[in-house]
Amino acid sequence: MVAQDKHGEEKNTPRDEEDTPQKEGTEEAQLRDVADKEATPENLGEADVSAEESDDPLAVLRAEAEKLREEVASLKDQLLRALAETENVRNRARREREEALRYAAAPLAKDLLPVADNLRRAIEAVSPEKAEEDEHLKSLLVGVEMTEKSLLDTLAKHGVARIDPLGERLDPHRHEAMMEMPDPSKPAGTVCQVFEVGYSLHERLLRPARVAVARGGPNGSENQNEEQKEA
Repeated sequence: MVAQDKHGEEKNTPRDEEDTPQKEGTEEAQLRDVADKEATPENLGEADVSAEESDDPLAVLRAEAEKLREEVASLKDQLLRALAETENVRNRARREREEALRYAAAPLAKDLLPVADNLRRAIEAVSPEKAEEDEHLKSLLVGVEMTEKSLLDTLAKHGVARIDPLGERLDPHRHEAMMEMPDPSKPAGTVCQVFEVGYSLHERLLRPARVAVARGGPNGSENQNEEQKEA
């Protein structure tokens, strides 16, 4: 409190003198807290880095160079991936184009197969004895045989091959078993008769061979077991 003396001058009371040190102590404590908060390790580190960067231009250039190297590496990786994908697309398109050209004759070849079958039936319908007896019939037979050979040669030139599996083991991928025939002289599963030959275009099957399969006797069964053991 403030009091006046006899001459009218203001004078601090004892209570005011006691409050003054407490206020000064509180202000000093607040200043210390603010200084401690500002002087954290992170702030000090940032201040040091900023000071170093501002003082060392070489460090700034190094940081920028490192950033540019990372960007270049990322762009290079993207470029390599794009080139690889483009190469894969190009190779796939080339394979599809080659396959399309390779098997382009498949529809025409399938349409010509019945013609080849009919020519073969016409040849087999004439016995050699009758052909020898009739010169005209023999000449006609020779002409049909030449026509069949010319057709088969033309088909072969374009990759079409006959499948005549007589005496071979049944292959379900290339043969179609129509029936079984008892034949003890042949191993079971052996083609003993061909009803209709098959045809293939390169590695692709155009038509399976329609066959009859032997039902083997004791010898045939033993041969089959031996083949299975060897396999």
